[in-house]
Amino acid sequence: MLIPITDYAAGAAVATDLVNTSPTVRAHRGEALTGPEALAGFLAEHGLRPDALAGGLTEQDVFEVHLLRREVRGIMETETEEQAVAGAAVLTRRAGLAPVLRRDGDGRWQWHVPTAPGASLADELAALAGIALFGVVRALGHDRFRGCAAPDCRGVFADPSRGGRRAYCAPELCGNRRNVAEHRARRREGSAVR
Repeated sequence: MLIPITDYAAGAAVATDLVNTSPTVRAHRGEALTGPEALAGFLAEHGLRPDALAGGLTEQDVFEVHLLRREVRGIMETETEEQAVAGAAVLTRRAGLAPVLRRDGDGRWQWHVPTAPGASLADELAALAGIALFGVVRALGHDRFRGCAAPDCRGVFADPSRGGRRAYCAPELCGNRRNVAEHRARRREGSAVR
């Protein structure tokens, strides 16, 4: 796998989504990566490892990705930039090789980090997450690692958006739930005033 250094936002999305597959975050929904098929679905949603989708994933791959998920969360919860950078370096070293220049589809040179031949799926995901977290710290700062603003959620995320105003780990779920709760509270207040 070649990981483009310039597309850290896509890697940050993978890291965020991976962390938020945990039963810790999904308390009422449970574990999202329940087995090889669920992991294959996660990879497919992110356009990763099409070769792994042909039934090549194992329970061991799932176990290793569960462990990686904890490491990535730990980096997103660090207190300082230095801690985040050190953690991202550990992830990147798991499978990352020296950066190289490759031409993109338009013929422009782009930095990439190749992964070692035979690297495990978890190690390739670690390298991708590590490069992405490096990119977030370098381009946007450590304050872009945040906890979800929904009061009943334990999710964390990396916010690579331009404005940096993201508040929820899963806006379509946590943000929507909060909006519905606030709407219902306003309706209750309105009916109590009458």
